[in-house]
Amino acid sequence: MDKKTATIYRLMYLRLKSIEQYAKQSEAIQMRQFKRIMRVLNGTAYEQSLTSEPIRTYSDYQRIIPIVEYEELRPWVERMLQGERNQLIKGSCRWFATSSGTSGGRSKYLPVPGLHLQSCHYQGAKDALWLYLDTRPDSEFFAHKSLVIGGSHKPTEFAAGTHTGDLSAILVENMPALGQMYRVPSKQTLLMSEWTAKMRQIVQEVATADVGSLSGVPSWMLETIMAILEYTGRDNLSEVWPHLEVFFHGGISFDPYRERYRQVVPSERMQYRETYNASEGFFGVQDDPTSSSMLLMQDYGIFYEFIPMSQFDVPDRQAIPLADVQKGVNYALVISTLGGLYRYIIGDTVMFTELHPYKFIITGRTQSFINAFGEELMVHNTTTAISRVAQEMGVTVRDYTVAPRFCLETANGYHEWIVEFDTPPADPDHFIERIDQELRTLNSDYEAKRYADMALLKPRLVVARRGLFNDWLEEQGKLGGQHKIPRLRSNADLNDRLIELNK
Repeated sequence: MDKKTATIYRLMYLRLKSIEQYAKQSEAIQMRQFKRIMRVLNGTAYEQSLTSEPIRTYSDYQRIIPIVEYEELRPWVERMLQGERNQLIKGSCRWFATSSGTSGGRSKYLPVPGLHLQSCHYQGAKDALWLYLDTRPDSEFFAHKSLVIGGSHKPTEFAAGTHTGDLSAILVENMPALGQMYRVPSKQTLLMSEWTAKMRQIVQEVATADVGSLSGVPSWMLETIMAILEYTGRDNLSEVWPHLEVFFHGGISFDPYRERYRQVVPSERMQYRETYNASEGFFGVQDDPTSSSMLLMQDYGIFYEFIPMSQFDVPDRQAIPLADVQKGVNYALVISTLGGLYRYIIGDTVMFTELHPYKFIITGRTQSFINAFGEELMVHNTTTAISRVAQEMGVTVRDYTVAPRFCLETANGYHEWIVEFDTPPADPDHFIERIDQELRTLNSDYEAKRYADMALLKPRLVVARRGLFNDWLEEQGKLGGQHKIPRLRSNADLNDRLIELNK
């Protein structure tokens, strides 16, 4: 390490020791978070609407506080947006993260009070860096700048002084001094709302900067990288930024983009570290560069519960605490936080790969899977399949989405894949055949339904023109920032619109 990075890293020794306790003291750590959250909940209008008795134990909490989704909390959030106090948290809240979902419908506004911002989101960002440095003795992180790509925020039409926007913009606006010192581009540029103009300004500011690290969503960071290469006339990013060493990424799976990043950053020093920083909270960090699993961060003022997806749709579904989870089971994530979310279904699904300490992978979304023919297809399956086939065939995938199509005359159907390539396959038919073969090996339900083409026919591929998915995002007013393409849909509405735009 360079001297400055080594000095800062040494100051974090005790924090790294605390993280080591995740493996031995998990239950005690989680109960401490539960008590912190109870202090935030107690005395709020939300608690008083549910009970007149005190909530003292986790058993009380399970019995009194319902498992909820956003629409059940919307009235409380809207009152907070209007400036009303003591609704979901004690006091008021100035900052609200807008949902990055792309499925339509009314916007979600998620409270981000100062306590949650500091204890969770900023602590997660710091820990991601300390865990990276702990395995990177040759790092020069603090000797160079960090390129951050994010969204924007704006004052709301609600109470004066209240702001809504992408979580990334809220983090930049309130970022501690150390982060502001090393970040590029300028705050003014980073918080611009119009993506095309923002991209031009980012490129002009950072092309000549000494950048050593990247942070953002893989798809939008890649857009930025390609614009920088065009602007500088260089062949790859290592020629622009020779000290580049790490990309902290999140928001979507990195696997479909991995090969393209290897091409544009042909540096043996470059590492890629996944973080799980959602609008609702910061949950995980990839602490081991040799494993795709993330370490569950247990002391951020978040109390975790989980619903096995096999029981997700049952009328009286029950959530279990972290201590009761098992490896290899697909769970819906349920969180309680210092941000005023209590037993809240975030919408993501996870699967644990280790238990001491708890490590996991993101498998998809509770509403983002396809089970039209009993195939139980998850995002984790499709992303793994398309990544393997793209690497095997030497093609790069820019974006994709999948939806079922029904054949009423034969009482079966097929999956329709719309894929946008940077470099398309020479034989598209072989590409989709290989996707089908990979899915059969990854998912036994899919394999069973594909037997003899009885329930599920072979998938079909629509090759998207360049820029199709960006055009759709722009049409939705969601170009740039943290917005992303839905990977799996249970109906073909999105596919229908994309095919219209593909003409």
